Amino acid sequence: MAEIKRILVANRGEIALRAIRTIKEMGKEAVAVYSKGDRDAHYLSLADAAICIGEAPSSQSYLSIPAIISAAEISGCDAIFPGYGFLSENQHFVEICTHHDIKFIGPTPDVMTLMSDKSKAKDVMIKAGVPVVPGSDGAIGDIDDAKKRALEVGYPVILKAAQGGGGRGMRVVEEESYLENAFLAAESEALGAFGDGTIYMEKFIQNPRHIEVQVVADSHGNVLHIGERDCSMQRRHQKLIEESPAIILTEDVRERLHKCAVDAAKFIKYEGAGTFEFLLDKNLDFYFMEMNTRLQVEHTVSEEVSGLDLIEMMIRVAQGEELPDQSTIELKGHSIECRITAEDPVKFLPSPGKIKEWIAPGGIGVRIDTHAHAGYTVPPTYDSMIGKLIVYGKDRDQAVVRMRRALSEFSVKGIRTTIDFHLKMMSNPDFINNKFDTKYLENYKG
Repeated sequence: MAEIKRILVANRGEIALRAIRTIKEMGKEAVAVYSKGDRDAHYLSLADAAICIGEAPSSQSYLSIPAIISAAEISGCDAIFPGYGFLSENQHFVEICTHHDIKFIGPTPDVMTLMSDKSKAKDVMIKAGVPVVPGSDGAIGDIDDAKKRALEVGYPVILKAAQGGGGRGMRVVEEESYLENAFLAAESEALGAFGDGTIYMEKFIQNPRHIEVQVVADSHGNVLHIGERDCSMQRRHQKLIEESPAIILTEDVRERLHKCAVDAAKFIKYEGAGTFEFLLDKNLDFYFMEMNTRLQVEHTVSEEVSGLDLIEMMIRVAQGEELPDQSTIELKGHSIECRITAEDPVKFLPSPGKIKEWIAPGGIGVRIDTHAHAGYTVPPTYDSMIGKLIVYGKDRDQAVVRMRRALSEFSVKGIRTTIDFHLKMMSNPDFINNKFDTKYLENYKG
């Protein structure tokens, strides 16, 4: 496979800047795209070229396949890096890239399709020998079918959209009397959010931890794991704080978890960076939940504990290079990421607007991935995340103290942000003592 020379970054914000930096460090050319709503983004000047692809709404710009393909062609790009969100898991987009002889830096459309339908993905994982949460064998046909399967699985159950994500099309049902309304609500929400009302069912794991394994695979059949992350600190299924490693795991469980992810990636012939997400119960039994066939927001903590650049690895894999042996990957220390969003730190209501002051933290072991700065106007059009504060320490205790110190230095004025929320969490005894799960914030009073 020929060396990739010019890459179009089909995204915006911090991940676009993150990708441009790596592309340029590799001696390659980066082409940025932007909507009219992002025309003043400072990172556009750092790319070798920047092309406007439409109006501010995502549907008219970052989600417009014709606009992005046209931008890649007129700028002479031989590859596209998708980042996360937008078109990063759109198999149709990958197919069109292939038709235009543009390398998509990620998995093949066949594998993406296989993993995108969560009910089908579960069947594939069963065949791969990966533990899965007990549930329906595929999609649920109707209410009667739902009642029958719920009795087989045992209450409580959770209904999920087959094409879902971000907590949409999802309902927990404690007993049969609530099942019909929950099923209809989940189906309707899934149809509205994803254009597909297909619903499947799983046993609801009470108060689980959310543990995921980062993998990278090449086109030669090699798969590496880059450790695991604990992403249990969530609000409404949205991750807020992520860390690596997951200190709740015993070495035996960690080893089995890594092996499951690597074996699964080999089974589906995966290529690129991907994440296998698992639920961990109180007995430390883990169950496959879903696979994200792209880079994750929280990839940074895996980079910190491994010393690797995952985007560089993705690009090298895409141009046909072979990965090193697992024995060359050394995981050490502890890393924590706090997602900084333009939201009220208590009710998490959006707070777009102009940033009047931006004083970022620094020092040993502190990293911030952001496109924001003083004078930048946070648009109401896109996701509210304006940056990620990442710290590294020799162990979790040091990482928590370092994050607390870094957050105390972080000053943003003109808009509300979640900095204060994270600062409270870094002094929260439950967080410090690792006593939380995915439901913790539902009852947290701050």
